[in-house]
Amino acid sequence: MDEITYKTTTEFDKDLKKLVKKFRSLPEDLETVKVSVVELYHLQNIDNQSVFPIPHFCSEELLICKIKKFACKSLKGKGCHSGIRVVYSFDIESKEVEFIEIYYKGNKANEDKDRISAYLKK
Repeated sequence: MDEITYKTTTEFDKDLKKLVKKFRSLPEDLETVKVSVVELYHLQNIDNQSVFPIPHFCSEELLICKIKKFACKSLKGKGCHSGIRVVYSFDIESKEVEFIEIYYKGNKANEDKDRISAYLKK
């Protein structure tokens, strides 16, 4: 089976560092999401209603997706309805995922479209 390569942007690393202060389990939760959400969706074509391609940012080669169902152990009792959102790009040919943004819905309603546009220009 194919392997997915994972990378992060500098902005994502900063987001994560800030959020980890409040939600200590995030690095571990992110590892779980890679296997149980990203790889199921992109490698095995199993849609568990967690991943949503973001309209107007996807192309034939690159998908920009948002994970809406993110189980965070630090948010007890919430399960996958934690309010944590992750935005990433998936390169279809190279099977490479690059995490662009992570945020908590309680602090911010939607993804940073300017950040995604800037990412796509790189």
